[in-house]
Amino acid sequence: MSTITTKDGTEIYYKDWGTGQAVVFSHGWPLSADAWEDQMVFLGARGYRCIAHDRRGHGRSGQPWDGNDMDTFADDLATIVEKLDLKDAIHVGHSMGGGEVTRYIGRHGTQRVAKAVLIAAVTPLMLKTAANPGGLPMDAFDKIRAGVLADRSQFFKDLTMPFYGANRPDGKVSQGLRDSFWHLGMQASLKSVFDCVKAFSETDFTEDLKKFDIPTLIMHGDDDQIVPIGASAQLASKLVKGSTLKIYPGAPHGLCSTHKDQINTDLLTFFQA
Repeated sequence: MSTITTKDGTEIYYKDWGTGQAVVFSHGWPLSADAWEDQMVFLGARGYRCIAHDRRGHGRSGQPWDGNDMDTFADDLATIVEKLDLKDAIHVGHSMGGGEVTRYIGRHGTQRVAKAVLIAAVTPLMLKTAANPGGLPMDAFDKIRAGVLADRSQFFKDLTMPFYGANRPDGKVSQGLRDSFWHLGMQASLKSVFDCVKAFSETDFTEDLKKFDIPTLIMHGDDDQIVPIGASAQLASKLVKGSTLKIYPGAPHGLCSTHKDQINTDLLTFFQA
């Protein structure tokens, strides 16, 4: 397996497919690099070098007790970029991975970044606060933590319903896709799964988004039941200067799978522009 070791000794697994301009993918919670296979095969076949890692605590990467926070995730990503000596890379992040990409740019700049894509991202802040009245209440995240601790396996199976919009009258989601989510999620460490709820819900990315100075595409479904568009993409697009907001009518949170053909085509168009 291909791995990179971070400064605290954690091994980060990554897959590196294709040749050409590098596209670096950051996955959502509680998944792994495998969640990006539809995009990686499509783009790899069209002249791009597709790189995706398993975040620490997830998939095939190491499962340390500490470091399950956005600053560490961003630094891990920077380590991958530097050790592979990637330049003019395009960074694509889904959900929590969108936060990872955003904090990476906030902490490490855009010297090695050509473009960025935030898909159903948790930016700028998911938690409801006085300054962020459109966010979700802490109770919503406490319920996620309680569900994970009580019966993580069943919680993940239930989560696939709203994640992919399978609970909608016209939701056509295969059992295989739902099973895949469960399988990837169960590979993550329980400690990381629990800690990451705080990381993706309470981290404020406002100042990070203001540091973006590269072409940025923000993609979001307007029927996202996990990260509501009003408190995320619509706000983030105003913070990133010159960004493009693309809204997908009726699309759920897991739109990279449910709407993969459209997402893939739109990514390719943005990359080639």
